[in-house]
Amino acid sequence: MSALPLAPEHLSLNRLAEPLVDQLLDEADTLGLSVHVNDRGTRLVDAGLAVPGSLDAGLLVARICMANLGQIQLRHLPQAGWPTWVEIDSAHPVLACLGSQYAGWSLSASKEETGGKRFFALGSGPARALAAKEALFDELRYQDRADRGVLVLEVDRVPPTVVIDKILADCHLPADGLTLIVTPTTSPAGTTQVVARALEVALHKAHELHFPLENIVHGRALAPLPVPSPDGLQAMGRTNDAILYGGQVHLTVRCDDDEARQLAMALPSSNSPAYGRSFADVFEAAGFDFYKIDPALFAPAEVWVSNQQSGHTFHAGHCDMGLLRQQWLKE
Repeated sequence: MSALPLAPEHLSLNRLAEPLVDQLLDEADTLGLSVHVNDRGTRLVDAGLAVPGSLDAGLLVARICMANLGQIQLRHLPQAGWPTWVEIDSAHPVLACLGSQYAGWSLSASKEETGGKRFFALGSGPARALAAKEALFDELRYQDRADRGVLVLEVDRVPPTVVIDKILADCHLPADGLTLIVTPTTSPAGTTQVVARALEVALHKAHELHFPLENIVHGRALAPLPVPSPDGLQAMGRTNDAILYGGQVHLTVRCDDDEARQLAMALPSSNSPAYGRSFADVFEAAGFDFYKIDPALFAPAEVWVSNQQSGHTFHAGHCDMGLLRQQWLKE
């Protein structure tokens, strides 16, 4: 496989994200965040554990996750019976979404290692590309080199020292070169940054379908933003449902029309037999094991694929805002 033109060796995802990380730290008070620097100099940003966080914080964290290679904004324009939507746009969708935003780095520690409760998290953001532990980076032919890095963790507690040490070692960073952002899904920031992954979900599904990533040249997405639930399972379910039943994605590709049509037909979440049930119910039925859920479900609801080479656009899937309103609206 040839190197992707969207991942030149000189480009650093972490350096691209640095201005946004600095903004997050500088504006922590107004964004409803707290920043703690541990005794070794590593910055830990709380975006919803002991502080309220905010939607604006979620948008900024989402842009950090995409290494500043995408635009993300709220649209307060009621449509399909829902008032607030998250809009994502990237001219570098493969690198922004798969090289950075995708929550693909598994980080865990046993009870013995933590001295208490077992810890597990999936890391997302630019520091993934410093460690490059995932096979995906072999396909992208990309690994970052930088003396500062940032990683986002969707967890309900601060990572233990043993996990922080692992991140530092794998990323080849000094302790004071790492910023960790903790965004529990029960918080406004956590919910927002997860729904802002609607485009990333489509890119990951395209990758699972073995569509040539170098042929994806642009991506846009839109998804409804629910209010966070204080219940962890329901909060996680709402963010997934927002994408599976309300996510709309437009990909621009360069390939022949048969490939573009096949991609459009195969992408939507309605291809899964699990489609039609709330994600919280599906997750519970699977014994709370993501790996027992049909992978075809992890996809946007509705897709358009436009082929630059022919000028033709292909459409598949549909949104089910009725299902979302039934779950989210209190009559």
